[in-house]
Amino acid sequence: MAARAKARKRALDVLYECELRGVPLGETLAGRVAEDDPPVNEYTVTLVEGVAAHRERLDALLAEHAVGWTLERMPTVDRNLLRIGAYEILYVDDVPDGVAVSEAVALAKDLSTDESPGFVNGLLAQLVKVKPSLPA
Repeated sequence: MAARAKARKRALDVLYECELRGVPLGETLAGRVAEDDPPVNEYTVTLVEGVAAHRERLDALLAEHAVGWTLERMPTVDRNLLRIGAYEILYVDDVPDGVAVSEAVALAKDLSTDESPGFVNGLLAQLVKVKPSLPA
């Protein structure tokens, strides 16, 4: 697994843990960095801090474009994968949009339901499509 793919998986672990524990997104990051087991690389920190900082906008866009689904109804893994993918699409210039989508889909295949990869792909692809019309 490539370094950024591992970083995305670790970011998903941290965000998932936060939701399960009922703490704000990213709150467990400092503890994971201090433990460094498994290691937390710089890109993981970027993703977790970015998702936490832009959560309201990310959630609003995901909710707006998730036809027939509310964020609360989505599996926790999918919701956080979508946040990571949306963050990369909207805020990380050195990651091509297609890579952000395909990496999120790959994690959904490995970690979520049988329907999740298609759902994640469709929703993130819609964000890529509307990205040029979104305010900065």
